[in-house]
Amino acid sequence: MNDLVDIIADLITTDPDTFDEGVAKKFQNPEGGLNSAGRAHYNRQGHNLKPPVSRKQANKSPAKAKRRKSFCSRMGGQKKMHNIDCRKDPDKDICRALRKWDC
Repeated sequence: MNDLVDIIADLITTDPDTFDEGVAKKFQNPEGGLNSAGRAHYNRQGHNLKPPVSRKQANKSPAKAKRRKSFCSRMGGQKKMHNIDCRKDPDKDICRALRKWDC
């Protein structure tokens, strides 16, 4: 029982500055998503982030075309599921992502 109390006390007294509150502004692209510095930052932490694929880039590579098709179908489904209309609110994150990928 004392272990549980200690764990709860640690959670309550944890410094809020240690929590990740999202992506720093210097890593964000104003058009949506991460900029190249942001992708490099996350890749140094062991992730494998790649830049978005436009329709023009997808025409050059079948692998990129497959990745773009998968992303667009996944995000299009999320847009539908959450009933988001990009004509009414184009600044939503999902709408910016779909525009960036030419979906």
